[in-house]
Amino acid sequence: MEIKRDIYLNRLIRRECNGLIKIVTGVRRCGKSYLLFNLFHNYLSEKGVPENHIIEVALDDRSNKALRDPDNMLQFIKNQIVDKNTYYIILDEVQLLGEFEDVLNSLLHIRNADVYVTGSNSKFLSSDVITEFRGRGDEVRLHPLSFREYCSVYPGNTDEAWDDYFTYGGLPLILSRETAEEKADYLMTLFQKVYLSDIIDRHKIRNQEELDELVDILASAVGSLTSPQKLAKTFKSVKQKNISDKTLKRYIDYLTDAFLVSKAVRFDIKGKRYIGSPAKFYFEDVGLRNARLNFRQIEENHIMENIIYNELRIRGFHVDVGVIEKFGKNEDDKTTKKTLEIDFIATKGSEKYYIQSAFSMPTPEKREQEVRSLNSISDSFKKIIVVRDNIKLRRDERGINTIGLRGFLMDENSILL
Repeated sequence: MEIKRDIYLNRLIRRECNGLIKIVTGVRRCGKSYLLFNLFHNYLSEKGVPENHIIEVALDDRSNKALRDPDNMLQFIKNQIVDKNTYYIILDEVQLLGEFEDVLNSLLHIRNADVYVTGSNSKFLSSDVITEFRGRGDEVRLHPLSFREYCSVYPGNTDEAWDDYFTYGGLPLILSRETAEEKADYLMTLFQKVYLSDIIDRHKIRNQEELDELVDILASAVGSLTSPQKLAKTFKSVKQKNISDKTLKRYIDYLTDAFLVSKAVRFDIKGKRYIGSPAKFYFEDVGLRNARLNFRQIEENHIMENIIYNELRIRGFHVDVGVIEKFGKNEDDKTTKKTLEIDFIATKGSEKYYIQSAFSMPTPEKREQEVRSLNSISDSFKKIIVVRDNIKLRRDERGINTIGLRGFLMDENSILL
């Protein structure tokens, strides 16, 4: 079963031979090795690159143990470069290579070498990429399967695919698990034995229970405004534990660096400034989020919002939470302030879209509630409401587009219409 991941393949193709190290990052088990060793390799072969000009090393393979030595690796690669044509060097799990920063920087001095690497998030996180390869690395962020990618290989219809997707998420290997029990066991084991173990080992966390409880709280309140200060109060009042906001912020940073959760910051649309705390947190994969809660708290409206957020990021948008402050007068002629929220501001270069996630709008009153904040925005950027119902694109007299969730997710150009 081949899963096409054209968004990421095209991002690699656009970076081909750009003189930088292409670094494929993302949560573990999201398909980084498959992208390079299968999809990118096939692309190179189909365009006529000889097999002996594609140098691939999986460093987690025991048979390549000798190549984990930095000098052995450099010599191995140099021995295979015998002409002036381009050689594509693909190194998987590069964190297992000793002094890998020096090795990769040395490869940049080989003029006809084009270098691509992946690394696990235990020692090769987004922050590490920035620190170790300033100006020399080009990051390609890989996400779990989008709903569109998931449906491309799912054996059932889109309704059945959606039921599975919002429950078990889009990690590629979930498609090879046949029963609900197998899927749940896979995700729960992966979360505890791989992701959290990585974080605990990397940062030498002594009190694992605190981290576990923080993850549970974030999973339970996905998409809700929160902050380390607010979380500290929750721990004190609900858990009867005193944990400082600094410790909680540090734990959250660990989770975001490991690509498990993402932070959406609030942006004042009229004031054109970031507000900062509190912020919203979304899970990189909703299946992992659901597994963390033992599949007891699957509210489709909140999961739908998380999936929309992930889809926008897959499409390359920077995503914030929009805030609009409206001032008025009460009966005593005193000034009042009301804060309205836009679920997402999606920005990519000069493109900007305001997007609301609305599970349903069964009445005119409910629709008016959803459009109120959108109508308070005075600029001309496109405004969109995504609803759970399977409807075709509609545009009202105020220029607000309403689109069904399936149409939004299945067409990568849906918000451009």
